[in-house]
Amino acid sequence: MSTAKTQVGWKLSELAEAVGVSARTVRYYVQRGLLPAPPFKGPDTVYGEEHLLRLKAIRVLQARFLPLDAIQAELARLDEPALRALAESDAAPPAPVPGPPASAAPVAPPEPTRWRRWELAPGLELHLADTADTKTRDLAEHLRALIQKTEER
Repeated sequence: MSTAKTQVGWKLSELAEAVGVSARTVRYYVQRGLLPAPPFKGPDTVYGEEHLLRLKAIRVLQARFLPLDAIQAELARLDEPALRALAESDAAPPAPVPGPPASAAPVAPPEPTRWRRWELAPGLELHLADTADTKTRDLAEHLRALIQKTEER
């Protein structure tokens, strides 16, 4: 991603190559609003230092696993010095949170919850987990009884 500091303008292919993305990606970022549109159109279009900084900043934020919408919001709030600092920062994602030590005993997965299913009426079902408390079980039985009384009428 190193580019000569003295260069002030890049053709699309040069800019894309300098940052390690495709020209299509650069055009997409312009379309999405992550990059400002370049000042000229056609074969003489030149991308400036702001484009380079923003592309580098996008790469850093992508390495931190941010989605494009979050990246766009982040770029919108940054002033030029903050954008430059981000673009020149390390692109490595933050260190992962360590998991349990290797010597820890494996934890057995919990027993799957079993469910009872009653069709109370066409298009209406009642599902009751075996883990439901007594009050919930009583409520389910009460609902089933009410539906049965309604059907008997």
